[in-house]
Amino acid sequence: MIPFRSQPPAPRLPEGYRTEAEPPQPGELNILLMACGESQRDEQRLVLVLERSAWQLCVRDPQGRLVGFVRATSDQALNANLWDLSAWPADPHRSTVLAVLVHGALSRLRRELSGCSISVAAPPEALSALQQHGFMVDPGGIRAMGLVLTTAERETQGAE
Repeated sequence: MIPFRSQPPAPRLPEGYRTEAEPPQPGELNILLMACGESQRDEQRLVLVLERSAWQLCVRDPQGRLVGFVRATSDQALNANLWDLSAWPADPHRSTVLAVLVHGALSRLRRELSGCSISVAAPPEALSALQQHGFMVDPGGIRAMGLVLTTAERETQGAE
């Protein structure tokens, strides 16, 4: 399938919700990710992750709470990766938030890195939004794998 062949119209956030490109505070991002089933992350490492990402997109609800997030990394040549695609599980507009994040991220990648292949780390709830943009679950069963690296200091602390 040719990526980005036909892109659906941009979804609209409900009144009072807004997107922003500024990185969130590490603590609030951690809260969102944990609400979505991720384990707690070291906030100093989150700062580095945000600094080393090409960009990020956030969605905030009418009260200013972080309810959606995605970030991108790329080698600026062949590959782009979307990470931490998430939306607050209890938000009544979760599917719309996910759709806005997917559309916004893919639109930006199309403008800035049109020749790159794209990989996405996403929850099952995001499949509908991703499929609308031409992504498909690999029928051959290929799955992404990740490796968690630990420092020698952390390993030593865990052994005590």
